[in-house]
Amino acid sequence: MIAKSTIDKIFSVIRVEEIIGEYVQLKKAGTNLKGLSPFRDEKTPSFVVSPSKQIWKDFSTGKGGTAISFLMEIENFTYPEALKYAAKKYSIDVEESAIAQTPEQKAAQGEREQLFKIHEVALDFFIQQLHQTEEGKSVGISYLRERDLRIDIIEKFQLGYSPIQKNAFTRMALERGYGKELLEKSGLSIFNDRNQGIDRFRERIIFPIHSFSGRVLGFGARLLKNNQKVAKYLNSPESEIYHKSHVLYGLNQSKQAISRADLCLLVEGYMDVISLHQHGVENVVASSGTALSEEQIKLIKRLTENVTILFDSDQAGIKASFRSIDMLLVQGMNVRIVLFPDGHDPDSFARSHSRENLQDYITSNALDFINFKAEVLLKDAANDPIKISDAIKDIVRSVAKVSSPLKQEVYLKEVATRFTLSEQSLFNELAYIKNAERAVKPAKKELRNNLEKVELPENSVDALLVLEEKLIEIMLKYGDLVLVRSEGEEQFQTTVIEEVLSHLEEDGYQMRSILNSKIIHEIKKGLEENELRKGDFFLKLLDEDLSVKTAGVLIEQHETSDWAKHNIFFKKEKDVVSTLVEEVIIRHKREFIMQMISGLKQGLAAEDDPTTSYKRIVQLNKLKMDIDQMLHRIL
Repeated sequence: MIAKSTIDKIFSVIRVEEIIGEYVQLKKAGTNLKGLSPFRDEKTPSFVVSPSKQIWKDFSTGKGGTAISFLMEIENFTYPEALKYAAKKYSIDVEESAIAQTPEQKAAQGEREQLFKIHEVALDFFIQQLHQTEEGKSVGISYLRERDLRIDIIEKFQLGYSPIQKNAFTRMALERGYGKELLEKSGLSIFNDRNQGIDRFRERIIFPIHSFSGRVLGFGARLLKNNQKVAKYLNSPESEIYHKSHVLYGLNQSKQAISRADLCLLVEGYMDVISLHQHGVENVVASSGTALSEEQIKLIKRLTENVTILFDSDQAGIKASFRSIDMLLVQGMNVRIVLFPDGHDPDSFARSHSRENLQDYITSNALDFINFKAEVLLKDAANDPIKISDAIKDIVRSVAKVSSPLKQEVYLKEVATRFTLSEQSLFNELAYIKNAERAVKPAKKELRNNLEKVELPENSVDALLVLEEKLIEIMLKYGDLVLVRSEGEEQFQTTVIEEVLSHLEEDGYQMRSILNSKIIHEIKKGLEENELRKGDFFLKLLDEDLSVKTAGVLIEQHETSDWAKHNIFFKKEKDVVSTLVEEVIIRHKREFIMQMISGLKQGLAAEDDPTTSYKRIVQLNKLKMDIDQMLHRIL
């Protein structure tokens, strides 16, 4: 259990904009920062980070909170894991209490945490085998040296080695108490019918595959002998923590460079990424030999909308890449492509050229997708008008994937210029393609769209609950603000929290919302300890719902202008809040009375003697009329 002093230190040092900035490309928006939601596909940024308040809010999903809650959301961290990750990032020593975990607590950590742990153990084992054993040095290091890799790059990517002995890792893991079932689920070991375990990656160079935050999810492994009838590269199987299509190799090491350059270079293999890093080109990731997926594109889009794909000159691979280009366009990415000369891939080209030549080649040879597809397709077309026509249609189909009408028009103008065609004929072809795509949309999607148009009736909103939410919002935002109130000729001071609580207790009002009841309970508990608990307090509690609600209250999606620079001034916050608190309390009291009257009227028919209820209704109606006058409702 992490000590409270350590948690307080983490919260005092951690910067929400730095943590989130590693996952989302943030841009200045007034005093806040804005970016695209990492949780939902969107075109207009609705993800807001407030450096001054140290909170974030995703208005597209309703999620929000602190830097710690963001890590829990994006990485599926537990609360202690998120704290430890932040502590490591900010070089804070984690002090843990001496409370031992019970067997039940250990079991509650779940399979995911056990899988993460066994992968950490495996990584340490593979690194130790590479650097500290004779076999690792003579076989593994020698191979990496042949590939011209420096020791600092080997360490940066945490490369390792799995020895020839068929069960070296499996035996070590079993001796440490890790079970057969866990080793099988991780894919690190394979067990036969006689319960004998062998290492999946034996006699291979190991490439650890990291999550966005740096956790080891799985491994890739390259065979060093070429005379065996087995696959050269072997990957971890799919598991609860490792999904091949959701991961990009090198993203953890490259994310900051991608964000700085506002450009991601996309390659195919592990060594392509590593070689480019060694030559100073660090904004690069690899799809690791799998077809590019929508989830992988979304990972890139958190950091940039600009992608340059680096290909070797293999024609089959190039044509297969057309699907990747279209997928990137659908996701709103700006796509360029670089072809390396015959016989070269990114790795070999980087090793045979200087850093400057490599960077210059990538910059000067990057083609937009139109010119790239035209160059590839027209090689096969020769002067055949049918093939040329098909090539143009193929390019227009890619343009149809672009969501922005403005970008579509610019692209079609480029196609028209390149092929000396009329723009109108290309726009007609684009319209034809779009209409054909609409015609084959499944009925299920149309049904969903129709359901989304259904509007709720106006009277479906509980007015009392709306006002309850407003009272909670006022306490979270302005709870410790001191108000001046009068009682007869005497004046006295109170806080927003005390005034709202006094109103609730006076009316005997019980919160309709369970979450609001939690907030009231914590606020009352704070008063007993002479502490005014407003918004900041709830952000540090280990309660995701409270964290999300508080962030939603404290952060605004849009900022108002700085009117003072135009010599336009408004009332001070204290004066405005004082009036606001008074009005919301009165409106809440009125709505509560209305609901009590309604309840009494509904029960009249069931009463033998309704006299008492009639008197109560008259009293409540009189009170409601007094409140109406206070609200300037002359009825």
